[in-house]
Amino acid sequence: MSGGRPGVTGTGPWPGLDALEAQTVVVGDLVDTPSEVAGLPFTVLLAERGPWGDRVGRAAALLAELPTELGPHGWKLADRPSRDVARAQAYLREDVDALAVACHGWTGPLVVPVLGPMTLAANLYLARGDRVVSDPGAVRELAASLAAGIVEHLAAIRRSVPGIEPTVLLQEPLLAQVMAGVLPSFSGYSALRSVPGPVAAERIGDVASALDGVRVIVHGGSAWTSLGAIRASEVDGFALAVSALDERSWEKVAEAVEGGLAFWPELPPQASSQCAGPDVTGQADTLTRPWRSVGLAMAGLRDVVLLAGDITGRGSPDEARAVLAGLARAARIVAERAED
Repeated sequence: MSGGRPGVTGTGPWPGLDALEAQTVVVGDLVDTPSEVAGLPFTVLLAERGPWGDRVGRAAALLAELPTELGPHGWKLADRPSRDVARAQAYLREDVDALAVACHGWTGPLVVPVLGPMTLAANLYLARGDRVVSDPGAVRELAASLAAGIVEHLAAIRRSVPGIEPTVLLQEPLLAQVMAGVLPSFSGYSALRSVPGPVAAERIGDVASALDGVRVIVHGGSAWTSLGAIRASEVDGFALAVSALDERSWEKVAEAVEGGLAFWPELPPQASSQCAGPDVTGQADTLTRPWRSVGLAMAGLRDVVLLAGDITGRGSPDEARAVLAGLARAARIVAERAED
């Protein structure tokens, strides 16, 4: 994907309300990375629009033949299409139009972040009941609807930006909690029953297999315990927040990498001091030191893609750009260490 060079991309969130401005900045900055680094533009998510523009709202807009609406506790399944989902779909179309302008003439990789089926099922509520994840049949239907919707979305992107090579980043920050059975019920007085790992893997696999030929990376959030289901889903790679990984977790990461999965580590923000400025080396160390300590070949660092994570969705656009630029500098250090 990154052509033998460490890559840099984001998970979607970006500050502001102007889709064209945001998408133009992201594409421009990531196309113009140093030669040692592969910049992977990503489709932006403008959560400041409200619930119609956040990750759950975007996923609701993608669902095929599965109406949703906003309820007292957020998005829920509905009996018929609602004004809420129509508004979310309008934002989605606006974003694809902005992408067409921002990517005009661009042929290359494009990362498309989408909420994964298990985390979406944990956020969505049944029309009359608890979270969707509490109903195995509803989860199966939701995964099928999401898969069909992503297929349609990728087709719209390809029509707008011919020549792009999409990678879908399925975001599953609640996957570990779903499998552990710790999500609170609607009442809050009990926890929902856990979803077995093989079932969660099957639902993620349902989405990935429907994307026929499109590379799929699953972001398991900050919990390494999501790795088993991710590996069983037979996707192309995984992402994790490295700041949450300990020695045991890194051993599991090494097993997955040695098993052939691509690794997209989400790095923590750069520490900064008044005297020394941003600690780019320290940020790179959060990946390269444990990578070396678990015995992974340093040359394998050429194939990682560094994720900026949701930190790009906070602050001003200038601050978000600085995050990406800093991550690109960290990627140069990773590239140097890949030659050790």
